[in-house]
Order: sequence, then structure tokens, then C-alpha cells
Amino acid sequence: MFKGKTAAEIAESVRLLVREGQLKPGDLLPSVRELAETLGVNRNTVSLAYQRLSKAGVVKSRGRLGTSISELPQAGELDGISQSTVLIDLADGNPNTCWLPDPKMLLLESDVGQSLYGEAPVLPALAQIGQQWLSDDCPGTHEILLSHGAVDGIERTLMALLSVGDKVAVETPCFLGSANAIRNCGFEAIGVPIDDQGMTTAGLEKAILAGARAVLITPRVHNPTSISVTRERAEAIKTILAKHPEIVVIADDHFARLTDETYYNVIPENTQHWALIRTVSKCFGPDMRLAFVACDKQTNQFITARLASGATWVSHILQHIVLTAFRKESVTQLVLDARADYMTRMQFLKNAMKRAGLPVPKAHTGLNCWIPVNVDSKEVAMRLAHKGWQVRHGAMFDVDGTSEAIRITTSKMSEDQAAAFVEDLKQTL
Repeated sequence: MFKGKTAAEIAESVRLLVREGQLKPGDLLPSVRELAETLGVNRNTVSLAYQRLSKAGVVKSRGRLGTSISELPQAGELDGISQSTVLIDLADGNPNTCWLPDPKMLLLESDVGQSLYGEAPVLPALAQIGQQWLSDDCPGTHEILLSHGAVDGIERTLMALLSVGDKVAVETPCFLGSANAIRNCGFEAIGVPIDDQGMTTAGLEKAILAGARAVLITPRVHNPTSISVTRERAEAIKTILAKHPEIVVIADDHFARLTDETYYNVIPENTQHWALIRTVSKCFGPDMRLAFVACDKQTNQFITARLASGATWVSHILQHIVLTAFRKESVTQLVLDARADYMTRMQFLKNAMKRAGLPVPKAHTGLNCWIPVNVDSKEVAMRLAHKGWQVRHGAMFDVDGTSEAIRITTSKMSEDQAAAFVEDLKQTL
């Protein structure tokens, strides 16, 4: 079944068995000693073959439990996807389209032309906007690059700095896109619990002890809970991470233009590799696939070096549209109006919960509200569906464990809807 005398030959034989279906996800490989004896080679040769397969994501080492064939990449749950239904949709996680600028108008007013290979990857005027927007919140000297949205920026940073199999600490519950990216890149997510002040310090220290090589934090309006990191918690997180400057730290500030919450920096000045990411998806539209990434010089070099020669830049056409959106006073006002409206709609739900005698969530802004239910969240979601409401059950956002909560998208919720929903929720509970 297995064959080969060199590490490369042995690794290729395992790959072939996987491609032919003779080895399936979850199947255990022989121990290094067993396979070395079977093939008549040195144990180090087999060990090197397994290391190659692990780095390629073909196998996964489980310590004393052995080495097994990796699971096939899965798309996983996605935000914004709701099946066609007659239910009132409180599950999609989308912004309210009435607060998104008209892309046709932005395009017509943009100075768009043809761009060729070899041109600057970032429009100088847009780079300047990025510097103005991010510089004050960076831990030190930095450079600005662009990615195709926040998740793309997270993925590129992790891929540039980590190896397959490395562990990444992230809040649990976690944004679906981030969880999918971590898994499909071949990394192992370690869930760090959050409370009303953000990522817990005890959970972070536990994740570091477990071998986390990177930490992904959402400092403001965390999805799905809409919780923001407080000043005190940010300082505590920085104190812990300062003891481990080798750990990659990524801050995903996805809701930056739409929140009045203060940004508290969680990245220590001595961190060797870091990134602060801010996307325009929430304020200009999810199809505006552009995010600013501020990072240290070496991380910038690593990310740039990993890009394929044909994908070294985000479309200059899109950059011109985003540049126009930043410059137009009417769009700026639209964003401010959206910020106020999202807070108002969140308050509709909180007021209804208070009147019903239900625990009121702390978060006051965002597109979503996280409601603990203290029973099986899947059962609650199913019962609410029977009453005409489509919601997200908390378990789908878990990195580990089971969240006894539901996530409600409030971005389009009216005051009457909030009252009716809370009444049905109270009856369900």
C-alpha cells in the first residue's frame, strides 16, 4: 500500500492513496516506527515525509493519537445567506441597503482609467486616506496595503507568517468568515471566551499556553455579539501579549466608520508581526471588496511576496470608487446617519426586552444582537421559525463548545417588529 525509499517518495505515495480514495479523511496512518520497518527505511525518513504532508495540509498530527488524513476543506456556514423563506429574516447579518451609497453614482464621479502591470498597487490618494484613518491606532512604524476585504486581509496575514497546523487564538463565538478562513488555511483555531468587556484574559493566557502562534481580536462591535473591548481589558490584553512578542497579533476593526465606540489598541509596541485591518464593506457595501491593512514593514514584505504576480493589487477601478466615496460629503453624512440608525434599531430590541423582563444585552450598536437563551439554541431557533422568525443559532459561531444563544440581525428591524419578536421569544423560552 505504502511505498518509497525517500521522504519525497513516501509523501507522494500517501498523496496518491488519498487521491484514489484508498485513504479517507480521518484515517490513521501507521506510526513512524511501523512504517519505517515496513518500508525498510530510517525512522527520520518517515518522520520527514509526515512533516511534508502536514505542511501541505494532507495530514494532521494529533500527538499521541497519531497522524490522520486531514478533512477536506469545507465552505462552512456563511453570513448573509438565508434560504428563500416566508419567515421574517433576522439572520442575514447584512447592513441596511438604504444606507449604502449608489455604486453607479460613485463610478460616474470617479476618475477611472486603465491601469497596467507594474503600476503602484495602491492609489497614492487612497493610501493617504488609509494613513489618516489608521495611523493613530497603530502600535508603531507601519505601512499600508490593501486586501479584498477584511477576511482576505486576515487570511493573507496568517498565510504569510504561519505554517500549516499552527494554532490561532480567536474569540468564541467567532465571526463565520474568520473561522472558515482559519480552518481552510490549515490552521487550528483555539477559542477564547468573551464577556461584556471583550476577549477574556484568562482565556487568552490559556490559549497561549496551548501553543497559539497568532491572536485574532475584534476590538469593536464584535460579530456576532457586538461587544467592544473596554480600555481596561485592552490594557490587560496588551500586558499579556507584550510577554510574547513573537505571537502574531491581528486586530479586525471591521465596523470602524459606523460606531461611536472608542478604539482601544490591543497590539503591544514590541510585537514583532502585527496587522490592523479596517474594511469598507459595512459602510459602503459588502460588494466593495476592499480593506486597508496597516502592518509592520516585514509583515508587509511577507504578504506582498506571497501574492501571485497577477494579483498584486486590488482593482484600481474599485480603488477609485472607494476614494470617491471617502471624498464625498454626502456619503460621509450617509455613513453618520447609518451609524445613528443602527443604534436606534438596536435600542428598539433592547427596550422591548426590558419591557418583557428579559436580560438586556450590553452592546448598543452594530448590525447584530447576541441574546443568551440558556437552553439549546438550535431548539430555540426552530421554535422561533414555527412562529415566523428566522434567526441564527449560537452554536454555528462556536470555535469549541456550544453557545446557548441566538444572534439577531437588527439593522432593518422596526420598533413593531422588535416588540412582536420579543413577545414570541419570551413565549418560546
